[in-house]
Amino acid sequence: MAANPANGHQKPNDPPNGGDIELPTLGRRFGALVIDWALCLLVASLYGEPARDGWSPVVALIFIYTVFAGFFAQTPGMALVRIAVVDVDTGDRIGPLRGLLRGLAICLVVPLLVLDDRRRGLHDRLARSIVIPAPRKKP
Repeated sequence: MAANPANGHQKPNDPPNGGDIELPTLGRRFGALVIDWALCLLVASLYGEPARDGWSPVVALIFIYTVFAGFFAQTPGMALVRIAVVDVDTGDRIGPLRGLLRGLAICLVVPLLVLDDRRRGLHDRLARSIVIPAPRKKP
């Protein structure tokens, strides 16, 4: 796929196998979600008991997606497994509103299970995003 000169991201609007990019596996995506969820449980345990107050880790997850995916194209879990979430058309960051929308949809769980041929769940299609390998940092 062609690089977007404005931000250095690869443009994901080509077919997934039509360029030089291979979409991240579902295992990497699930791994990122598990790491983010563990982080949310840790943060929620600082303010209450997540087992009793089931909403607090969910709110933390929505916050993480709003801020980290929206502004930085990666949640902490995504950064560890080296994937990023970007706009499906431009390859730019999705912004906080679409990060919020994506986070809310992820909390419904079902959107994660309905994938298209580009491994985009309903939450990705709703937010007009796609998960790609994280661009390599230049030394």
